[in-house]
Amino acid sequence: MKSPRPPVVAIMGHIDHGKSTLLDYIRKSNTVDKEAGGITQHVAAYEIVHIRDDETGSRITFLDTPGHEAFKSIRARGARAADIAVLVVSAEDGVKPQTLEALKRIREEKIPMLVAITKIDKPSANIEMVKQSLAENDVYLEGYGGDVPFVALSAKTGEGVKEFLDMLILLSEMEHCTGDSDRWGTGVIIESRLDPKKGVTAVGVIKDGTVKIGQVAASIGTVAPLRFILNADGEQVPELSFSSPIQIVGWDNLPLVGAVFEIFEDKKAAQLYADSERVLAHIPKQEMQSANIEDGSTALPLIIKADAAGSLEAIQYELGKIARERISIKIVTAAVGTISEGDVKTSMTTPGTIIMGFNTKVDPQAAALAERTEGVTIELFDIIYKLKERVEELLTEREPKVEVEEIMGRAKVLKIFSKTKDKQVVGARVENGLIEKGSMLKILRREEEIGRGKVKELQQAKIATDSVSEGAEFGAMIESKAEITPGDYLERIVLVTK
Repeated sequence: MKSPRPPVVAIMGHIDHGKSTLLDYIRKSNTVDKEAGGITQHVAAYEIVHIRDDETGSRITFLDTPGHEAFKSIRARGARAADIAVLVVSAEDGVKPQTLEALKRIREEKIPMLVAITKIDKPSANIEMVKQSLAENDVYLEGYGGDVPFVALSAKTGEGVKEFLDMLILLSEMEHCTGDSDRWGTGVIIESRLDPKKGVTAVGVIKDGTVKIGQVAASIGTVAPLRFILNADGEQVPELSFSSPIQIVGWDNLPLVGAVFEIFEDKKAAQLYADSERVLAHIPKQEMQSANIEDGSTALPLIIKADAAGSLEAIQYELGKIARERISIKIVTAAVGTISEGDVKTSMTTPGTIIMGFNTKVDPQAAALAERTEGVTIELFDIIYKLKERVEELLTEREPKVEVEEIMGRAKVLKIFSKTKDKQVVGARVENGLIEKGSMLKILRREEEIGRGKVKELQQAKIATDSVSEGAEFGAMIESKAEITPGDYLERIVLVTK
C-alpha cells in the first residue's frame, strides 16, 4: 500500500559555492575537512530528521554531489536518484560554469528544483545580482518574474536553514512522493568501491520498498547476499525502507554507478536478473578499461587504481581532456581497489608504465616486488587535479623532441653587385629581426621559396660586422645555388628543438 515517503534531495552546483558546508551545518558534522583539498570527490548520502514548527519530525535524504566539472557524470547519476534538486548558488559569485551544467542535468531529469542562495553572511553578498544572473539563464525565481522557489541562507550562521528544510518538505508534499514499504526493495547505486576488509561495497538509495537481512540484492552483472546491511552512518541494521541510504556489502562484481538494484528472495532469481540486465546493457562481467600500445607509437602507459568507481570515472574524464601532438596517454588497465602484485607484474610487461593510485593503498606484496624491480614506479594521490598535473609533467618529459625552423630576421634585396659561381654579393635592408654572419637563409620570391643560402660575409657602411638589425642597409656575400634578384627576400632561419 502506497504511503508518503521522505524526499531524496540532490545538492548540486558550482565548486566552492557551499554545498558541503550547508550539509555540514544540517548534520552538525565536518565533512568538508575530511575531503582532500576541500573538494567533494564522491556522491555521499546523508539522512536527517527535521523538526517542524508543529513538532513533527520529517526525514530527508541528501545526496551531496561533486561540484567540479570533472564529476559531471557522477552529478548526473545523483540527479537520477533524486526526487528534488537543490541548485546552490553563491551570493558572492552568482552563476558559474558548473552551475549551468548542474542546471542542464536538472532540466534533463525533469525534477522539481529549489534554488539555495548561499553565503549571504559575506560582505560582498548580492542576492539581487544572483537573481539577475539566474534570470539571464532562464531561471526565474518567485518574486522575480517566475515560479522557481528559492531560499537565501548562510551555512555559517544558520540564517535561512530552517526555512530551507521546511521548503524541501513542502515541495515533497506537493510532488506526492510515495512508496510501498511492503514490496521488495529497489533503488539506485550512487557509489561503489572495493573495501580491503569488507570486499565490494556499494552505496545506494532505496527508492521504494524495504530491504532486509537474508534477502539478495542484484544489479547489472552482479549479486550480493544480504548477510548484513549498513545505514548511512555505517551501523548494522536489520532492515531499511524507502528513501534511506544503504550500504550493501559482498557483491561478486563491482556494481555500476548509476545502475538500478533490485531485491530478491533467493540467489537464483537474483542471478537471473543480474545476467539478463548485463546482456541488455552489453556489459562484460568484469568492467575494466584497457588499451594496447601500438608498436612504434609514442605513448605514456598508465595503470590507474582508485578507491571507488566514481573516482575512476572522474580521473579518466580529466585525463581524456589532455591532448598532445607527439605523445598520447594509454590506459593499460583502470580498476577499483588496492594496487596489487598483479598490477606491478602488468607494468613490467609494458616498459615505462606508471602505476597511479588515487585514495588507495599498495598491498605489501606489490610494494616488495616494485622495490626489487628496476623501472617500476608507483605514485599515490588524494586529489584528482594533482594526479592530472603529474600526468601532464610526465607527458612533457617523454614527448619526443623535434627540430623546427623559426624565422629570426627578414631582409629585402635591393641590388645585386656581383656573382661568381655560387657566391653572390647583394645589397639589402633589414625589415625585422636580425641578419647575422654565418646564418642560414631562405630565399623567397613572391613569398615562394626558391632556394637556400648562407651568409659568408656581412658589411654595414662598408665595415665588416657580425650582425645588422631592423631598418639598417647592408652588403652581404651569400653562398647559394639559387640566383638572387632585386625584390627577393632573405629570411634568417634558426633550428629550435621543441
